[in-house]
Amino acid sequence: MANLTVQQQRAIGELLDASPFAAVARDLGRVFNEAGHELYLVGGTVRDALLGRSSTDADFTTDALPERVQEILARWKPDALWTQGVRFGTVGARKRGVLVEVTTFRSDVYRPESRKPEVTFGRTIADDLARRDFTINAMAVRLPDGAFVDPFGGLEDLSRRRLRTPSTPESSFDDDPLRMLRAARFVAQLGCEPTPETVAAMIDRADRLDIVSRERVRDEFEKLLRSPSPAPGLWLAIRTGLADRFLPELPALAVEQDPMHRHKDVLRHSIAVLERAIGLEDGPPDVTLRLAALLHDIGKPRTRQIGPDGVSFHMHELVGARMASKRLKELRFPNHQVDDVAELIRLHMRFHGYGDEWNDSAVRRYVHAAGPLLERLNKLVRSDCTTRNPVKARRLAASMDDLEDRIRRLAEAEALERRLKPAIDGHEIMRLLGIPPGPLVGRAVEHLRECRLERGPMDPEETCAELLRWAKAEGIAPDDPPEGAPPA
Repeated sequence: MANLTVQQQRAIGELLDASPFAAVARDLGRVFNEAGHELYLVGGTVRDALLGRSSTDADFTTDALPERVQEILARWKPDALWTQGVRFGTVGARKRGVLVEVTTFRSDVYRPESRKPEVTFGRTIADDLARRDFTINAMAVRLPDGAFVDPFGGLEDLSRRRLRTPSTPESSFDDDPLRMLRAARFVAQLGCEPTPETVAAMIDRADRLDIVSRERVRDEFEKLLRSPSPAPGLWLAIRTGLADRFLPELPALAVEQDPMHRHKDVLRHSIAVLERAIGLEDGPPDVTLRLAALLHDIGKPRTRQIGPDGVSFHMHELVGARMASKRLKELRFPNHQVDDVAELIRLHMRFHGYGDEWNDSAVRRYVHAAGPLLERLNKLVRSDCTTRNPVKARRLAASMDDLEDRIRRLAEAEALERRLKPAIDGHEIMRLLGIPPGPLVGRAVEHLRECRLERGPMDPEETCAELLRWAKAEGIAPDDPPEGAPPA
């Protein structure tokens, strides 16, 4: 047991009385108690309550074996019951709109050659809490009476923002290597500082992350990225060698500096761009934008060249887009998200040619190339300005302001997003030119699209006339244009 402050006692009370799942939790605790079994609320739910953070998740653990849990939950008369996770000791249910998962006291262990944990069942709440990742998650509240259980000093660690494992960090990380990446996430998410022993074990066992499935690694990495400030967690992952195991392109950005040909520290720059991009978000965390910001320069180490004018990274955006696509696919990110991140990286240098020579046609092409990624692309471009030169920073910001203003004015004047397509479709092209489906139709569509980008809006009559002029110049104009066709 641990001594709670008045504020912490109030937080636990509110967890059991005022949280969205409070009534269901107490009711469920009563049912397990009447059946002769213990039930505890555990993990992040308890931690977040003590931090004064709201939580909608509710994880329960019990001394009852899975088959017995099914019997007790059935007696509870839930609206739904599912047992897909029963072989891992977990039974789920839904009642009054609240989802609950009840897991038998557990002890998970990874074998050296295994990619999945072997599940064994414990006998006491102390057994279960001992196998938890960190002490701040190894606290529990007994139901229905609300007694607080903290056998490993998690409350003190939480107050000190100290990250420590209930058992030795070596055995903890051997049991589940993903905990090392989770440590980086908690550093970012909660502002914790890992103990020296924890860091040393992470360095020594970083290669153990290789046995964890890519999907689990991706999920943990994404949670890290969603943190309000991912930078401290990323630096820990880099410093301990963890990043080398799942995102080696990131530490590779620490391009060696030389005294003669200086350039930005690309690694520090990339993490700074990520932090700036987060500051431009106006809604929930945008993982696509954050990935693009973090990885936008990963092509630089491969394209670095030293010439008479100094260091250059020619075409690094194209190389980086391919590298990001390959890595994110390997981490099992969704294909559409991989494509969006790669496209943002490929396009992020387009803006740097912006100036007085950009006419309306060039602005339209920029918008057309970005498509639905335009807002994200503009945020990425703004974030990419991390220069310490205030004059240069103001100049770049002013140029971006001007470009966005021109995009808005063009959009208002032309309804740009909806009207970039030619005024006639492929069927009308085939009718006017008397040609069958094939590559020639695609060439005609592309010519009309180019005309639209160059000239602005074109009505159907103008478009048809332009099509016939183009066909005549190409030597494919029909001898007898269809009735109603404008003159070529």
